[in-house]
Amino acid sequence: MKSLNELEQRLGYTFKNIKLLKRAVTHRSYGAEHNERLEFLGDSVLNCVIGNALFQKEDHFDEGSLSRVRANLVCQNALVEVAEILGISDFLNLGEGEMRSGGGHRPSIMADAVEAVFGAIFMDGSFEQAQAVILRLYEPVLNKLTPSAMSKDAKTLLQEKLQSAHYSLPIYEICRVTGAQHDQTFEVYVKLPALDIEMLGCGKSRRQAEQDAASKALADEKLQGLF
Repeated sequence: MKSLNELEQRLGYTFKNIKLLKRAVTHRSYGAEHNERLEFLGDSVLNCVIGNALFQKEDHFDEGSLSRVRANLVCQNALVEVAEILGISDFLNLGEGEMRSGGGHRPSIMADAVEAVFGAIFMDGSFEQAQAVILRLYEPVLNKLTPSAMSKDAKTLLQEKLQSAHYSLPIYEICRVTGAQHDQTFEVYVKLPALDIEMLGCGKSRRQAEQDAASKALADEKLQGLF
């Protein structure tokens, strides 16, 4: 397991009480001092920070759009994306059973640890410092948000379009992962066999790469001609 100092560098935050960060990356299978209470706190901080960021972004986004996008940004998949950027699996304290079963890469454990880290920063510093870390990690996603993107993500739109035309669901396949664990680049193919469409997407997480591939598939002339 890597030093927590490296995780601090990746977060861009130095703890006054490093025990809080140690607790944030400790799963309940490891011991009594685990991260569940910090996870609860971090979830609240994250929801507030993302809600405020979306509220400040555009005046014309209605409540439904704001709620929908916030839910997408704070869900397990989004948190796993942040966990992959941080390489959180390198720092987790897990019990022997969880380690043997690959718990360090289990989405729920990774997502919970990220929320706990946000809670730990709030406890160690302030809301503003936790906010700064969260916004820096979410900046690539927040910068891409537009009125159209505030409705539904590309994967959802692609799936709905295919279902409405009675085609089979898209198939996503990882073809390559490059870079260090905390700075990986994913390449994913999306395949629509019935339409003879195959697109390659790239991103800093599997989720980002899948969204990129779905966006490219939606722009394909064969698909556009169906609607």
